[in-house]
Amino acid sequence: MVCVFARNTTGPLTSLVKQVDSEIAKNEKLKSFVVVLTEDAEKTTGALKMLATEQGVKNVPLTLVANASGPSDYQIARDADVTVMMWKGGKVVVNRAYSKGKMTEADVKSIMSEIPKILGD
Repeated sequence: MVCVFARNTTGPLTSLVKQVDSEIAKNEKLKSFVVVLTEDAEKTTGALKMLATEQGVKNVPLTLVANASGPSDYQIARDADVTVMMWKGGKVVVNRAYSKGKMTEADVKSIMSEIPKILGD
């Protein structure tokens, strides 16, 4: 499971979503979802619809939580613009957080390289 929490839908996040979506199309064992943490649900809903349409996202559910802090159980860092977690068997095996503007395409490539950790036996 690849879980992404974000506070906006720009830049490398879009690339990450598109690449994860593509991986799921190749391997149905892989699952993912994206949650945007926001105080403006209406604006964010529009941004998510645009992201899904423009990028052709078909396999990754895009959703929002109308709370910029996010669900308390996940303990999302307050200064993280994007947090990526990967689970295998109920255990978090990857947990990366990026401050606003700090996530790069190199980070997306690195995240994608971690996917075999959650798919392997």
